[in-house]
Amino acid sequence: MLGKLGVSCAHMSKAETSYMIKAIKVTGGNLSWEPWEGPGEPPADHVEIEVVWTAINRADLMQRAGVYPPPPGASDILGLEVSGRIASVGSGVTHLKSGDEVCALLTGGGYATRVVVPAVQVLPVPKGVSLETAAAIPEVFATAWLNLYHEAALKPGERVLLHAGASGLGTAVIQLATAFGNPVFATAGDKAKLEVCRNLGASGVWNRNEGSFVDAVTAWGGVDMVLDPVGGNYIAEDQRVLNVDGRIVLIGLMGGRMAEVDLGIMLIKRQRLIGSTLRSRTVEDKGEVMQALYRHVWPLLAAGQIEPLIDSTWPIEEVEEAMAYVAENRNTGKVLLKISD
Repeated sequence: MLGKLGVSCAHMSKAETSYMIKAIKVTGGNLSWEPWEGPGEPPADHVEIEVVWTAINRADLMQRAGVYPPPPGASDILGLEVSGRIASVGSGVTHLKSGDEVCALLTGGGYATRVVVPAVQVLPVPKGVSLETAAAIPEVFATAWLNLYHEAALKPGERVLLHAGASGLGTAVIQLATAFGNPVFATAGDKAKLEVCRNLGASGVWNRNEGSFVDAVTAWGGVDMVLDPVGGNYIAEDQRVLNVDGRIVLIGLMGGRMAEVDLGIMLIKRQRLIGSTLRSRTVEDKGEVMQALYRHVWPLLAAGQIEPLIDSTWPIEEVEEAMAYVAENRNTGKVLLKISD
């Protein structure tokens, strides 16, 4: 484990080790938790966060593997979301102050004891929600809101097919869509995960290991939107279950980059295939998404009507094991990493 392999601090004083800034560094695919120079002072419209929790996302696995580099100007440190306490604020920030408990959507940099982030991507922790739970909110609920209600522009009553329903994102999508009046049909890889999807509100489920989902979804009544993190061969089947004016929002490529699209069906049924990522969007775009969450989703979180599903928590020193756990699809919900107290 990294705790056994990391840099020795035996020669340092207790005060020095207590305030040392550290981060996960990736070297040749290997991870190490080591001292770091830090993110620097926050610019006028940024804040610095003392990180308590972060979370693993598939983008972290892909970046580590060298197939998903960070956008230009972003930190090369892994981590797309954190919770913690404000350490300092830029001169132009007036709505946040040192000591505030917050969670934040990042472009990178979360696997560290400190991170600097645009203030518009930071929100106060919902009332009654712990820092641990808050770390599981930003990436999945921002992605869910962006794709359900911005890209697909779902109307009340429209129906959703969701693949990977028991993932961290999937468990957020089921709750959010259901809360806003959009029935969900979820696919997942085993009976236990399907039961989780049902318990969260999915009104239809299908085990992807039992073959094509097309007949089951068609019998359910078809869908107006597919949220697809798989791509590949799924796209052709997604098309077959879409109602007229249906939308496929592609958010990942777990099944491969190449797909067959039936242009005839797309034309006749006025289907749309939309590619969507969150990480590479502008700060302004991310700020708008976070404000939408604050207006529409934060009240539901504070009332306990929805909540992120946390699979497990790991100390940052065990990040290797935690990432392997996610890579093997063993998790149901979010996997968190503890950075500090």
